[in-house]
Amino acid sequence: MTSGSSNAVFYASGVGLLLVCALKVPALIRRRSDPLLRAACLLLLAGGCIMLLAAPRSIVELNRATGVTNFAAPVVYATTTAYSAASLLLIINWRPAPPDRTRRASRICVTVYSLVICALFALFRAGDAPVEQLTLFDAYYANTPYLREMIVTYLLSHGVAAMTTSILCWRWSKQVNGTLRAGLRFLAPAYLLHVCYDIMRLSAVTARWTGHQDLDFLIDQVSPTLAAPSAVLGAIGFALPLIGPRIAATTRIIRQLRHLTPLWQALRHVPTPGAIRTTLPWWRTPPAVLLTWRRTALYDALLALAPYFDHTVRRQAHHAARRNGHTEPTASAIADAAMILTARERQRTPPPPPPPPAPGDAHMPRWHPPDLVPVSLALTSPVVLDVLATTPVIEGSSPP
Repeated sequence: MTSGSSNAVFYASGVGLLLVCALKVPALIRRRSDPLLRAACLLLLAGGCIMLLAAPRSIVELNRATGVTNFAAPVVYATTTAYSAASLLLIINWRPAPPDRTRRASRICVTVYSLVICALFALFRAGDAPVEQLTLFDAYYANTPYLREMIVTYLLSHGVAAMTTSILCWRWSKQVNGTLRAGLRFLAPAYLLHVCYDIMRLSAVTARWTGHQDLDFLIDQVSPTLAAPSAVLGAIGFALPLIGPRIAATTRIIRQLRHLTPLWQALRHVPTPGAIRTTLPWWRTPPAVLLTWRRTALYDALLALAPYFDHTVRRQAHHAARRNGHTEPTASAIADAAMILTARERQRTPPPPPPPPAPGDAHMPRWHPPDLVPVSLALTSPVVLDVLATTPVIEGSSPP
């Protein structure tokens, strides 16, 4: 019924789950009609109660407090059964399906497992368990009338729920991608370990029915070792779909910040009259805020450079990039990068009055800042360096 792990491990795990459940209560109050949130809270509540009640010390104290020998057995069994039902209920409501089918499956799950929990207490009351058993209750009372049926009911109901949850997770994982798929691929083996737990205990009980006690070690020595890996896999499986998108979004933002670094290094000292420049320390600024600030600063710099943009330079760089075999998007980014760096150099040197526009430039549309990431990555292109080396800085700019 429980392992020989220290009470501290059980209590720490149980308190942690209950604290997470408590954090969900305000959301549950606001969204009372959300079946997925209710199932998640029930799962956390049942999981926390299991860990608190299954601690060896809790079993002894519960038996003493009630004055009923082995009363902790049906309590732990019922709580574990509720956890199994909550796991299945969570997957049923989490997985996309027609609302009517989801509600029908949820009602069946709640009804069946409510009856199972009632049956566990009824069978325990009908049976006789005078000798307290902390770790071998299943094997010791495997041949006791009513208690035998209670044990089998518990193991089968728990195993069926775990197997069903594992199958649903695996099937669903084939239909989705990303962190949700990864999480489901962790959950499927996690619940499969629960099935292995039940099979081991049921094997030891079956051996007792045939008069053998040599498989009792499966109950108190082997099956408890599955608790830790199943808990770890389950925690990862449920956490990945929740935190995975945030991690992916943060990773994309950091990647963009890194890609914008060359352009930022090139334009950070461009004077931007009228724009307020602030310094945000990267170590305590959220990446999303830092990216927004950096993009704003870059656009301010481009706005300040707009009077110095020379579309002739851009056109020459574009033609050179195309001759070198670059695709149109890459050639455009290279052309923009060349024009921006040329404008930066011309801003540093007071230009003479701008020359008349070149043929074909009179009706040229105003250039708008493009996607900054490709431009930033194009700054080191040999075409950009060649344009900078061959374009006189003292020339005036063409009208934008």
